[in-house]
Amino acid sequence: MKTLQRIREMTIREILNTTEHRPWKMPNENWKFYQEWNNAIFLHWQVELSELKKFIPKELEIDLFEGKPWISVVAFTMENIRPKNLPAFPLISNFDEINIRTYVKLNNKTGVYFLSIEGGKSLSCEIAKTMSELPYRFSKIKRTKNQYKSYNSEFNDKLNIQFEIGKRSTKKTELEKWLTERYALFQDTENSINEFEIHHLEWSINELDLKNLEFNYPRFNKLIKNKPNKIQYSKGVKVIAWGKNKKGKTSYNNIKE
Repeated sequence: MKTLQRIREMTIREILNTTEHRPWKMPNENWKFYQEWNNAIFLHWQVELSELKKFIPKELEIDLFEGKPWISVVAFTMENIRPKNLPAFPLISNFDEINIRTYVKLNNKTGVYFLSIEGGKSLSCEIAKTMSELPYRFSKIKRTKNQYKSYNSEFNDKLNIQFEIGKRSTKKTELEKWLTERYALFQDTENSINEFEIHHLEWSINELDLKNLEFNYPRFNKLIKNKPNKIQYSKGVKVIAWGKNKKGKTSYNNIKE
């Protein structure tokens, strides 16, 4: 047990000491949470800016790659999520997750903004939503080696991905880095914008052979259309996270009219 604990501590130390890939310095405060985002499927769409603006709070600026905005569906398995200095509890700490995210900027930091977050365990979703104020909701999710399926009866959201994992990418393109290497999250509540800092090693990326895709989220039908413009797979990353920085919406000086 002590040997396993030492290995975990060494892993976290290695992550914290590897910072050359970050776009800005690490936070000075002590980190709060550890988590793993494993076996991740990335589906990326280039979307229309006018349609995307309908989903983004005015305090946030939509980030663009070569003048175009993007939306990503990320389906993965969350594992070993835990507060610092406490062990993970598998019945709560491990669950499948799907997030639909876009890319934003705030106060010279680039990050992600979630349009939707689904978890495969209802208790895990309730705890995560209470602690983080992120928009977690429960969906029925089933994952096998080459398939990822989900259904949400409240929203009538359906996802079915059938795939084969391809070879490892030896060099990431600028777009691939732009889509994956994000070290901040911004999320709105009724009265605030919550900022979260994270840190991890760079994502390793594999090619993905998409055998079949069924994506039907009715409220996003005008935003996400046709086949993805880009697809990827990753074995995952080990993530260090800091607590939320909560600011009233009126405290931001880049509010758009």
